[in-house]
Amino acid sequence: MTPNSEYADRRLRFSAIFKGERIDSFLVTALPNVRYLSGFTGSSGALLVKGDRAILFTDPRYQTQAPQESDCQVKIAKGPLLSEVLNWLLRWKVKRLGFERSRISFESYDLLKRQASEVKLRPVSDAIERLRMVKSPAEAATIRTAVELNSAAMDRALKQFRAEMTEADLVAEIEYSMRQLGADGPSFDTIVASGARTALPHAHPSSAEIKTDQLLLIDMGATVAGYTSDMTRTMGVGRVDQKARRMYEAVLESQLAAIDSVKAGALSSAVDRASRRVLRKHGLDKLFVHSTGHGLGLEIHESPRIGRTGGIPLESGMTITIEPGVYLEGYGGVRIEDTVVVTSNGCEVLTPTKKELIIL
Repeated sequence: MTPNSEYADRRLRFSAIFKGERIDSFLVTALPNVRYLSGFTGSSGALLVKGDRAILFTDPRYQTQAPQESDCQVKIAKGPLLSEVLNWLLRWKVKRLGFERSRISFESYDLLKRQASEVKLRPVSDAIERLRMVKSPAEAATIRTAVELNSAAMDRALKQFRAEMTEADLVAEIEYSMRQLGADGPSFDTIVASGARTALPHAHPSSAEIKTDQLLLIDMGATVAGYTSDMTRTMGVGRVDQKARRMYEAVLESQLAAIDSVKAGALSSAVDRASRRVLRKHGLDKLFVHSTGHGLGLEIHESPRIGRTGGIPLESGMTITIEPGVYLEGYGGVRIEDTVVVTSNGCEVLTPTKKELIIL
């Protein structure tokens, strides 16, 4: 998906960032970040970066795969990866080593501290994640493919829907459809909730039968070439009462207002306020219990967070979700979610699935 030259460019931009932290080398251990900087997709890896040099460490399972995927020098560790990393810290005469503050295990940190005592360890927060917020054209194209496949998978799965099937049965149909259409797999555990269980924002699918005359909520995402998508739709099975319809219309109005507020330069917190303002008008703001959205890419939850606090300016190329919802315990809930890409004068909604209330 991404040419090797783009990985090299990412590493150079990253090196420029951490040099400002008075660091001469950086150890990357979070696998999504290893992938972002090297192209390596395996389940065991670490990356040591120093200027325009980078070494990818992995184990013998990947001795063929790693050189095929990555433009970095590859070292196959016979034992623990960090033992091999420590050898190269000495070879490169590293004096100040940056590491991912929130990503490294304490065990790994303790090993580095004890066995590389001459190296000053510098914790750094979210340096690579900040680079990942703005997607390249190649990344954006892959996310678009994942979004479109995700919608197609829901359409295909709903053709198999019938009342009385269980929530778990519908999840199986959805995830099978994703695979049939070419996805790597789901981006997260698919959520299917019906009836009063739609009031659980992250409900685990159960063996409960999906009855008629109630709400049905589906939150699903497909991964394509490592990049994720995310969509939620709430629909009715049979008749839907006026209370549910009013909730639906309020959430839809809230979601559209939030989308209208997205553009380069807008604060992420302002987008959140736009959605809450509408729900407050309908007297439903107290039932909105999570943030309005989040970034996505190699991980399903990335920066920026679209929440009440910690607002950051949006930039063209950021790919985010917009997903307000309201949840009334004992009755049910409604959430509507799209994936959008920020542009200079607004945003493009990537999700093609319609947002009018669907009745199954």
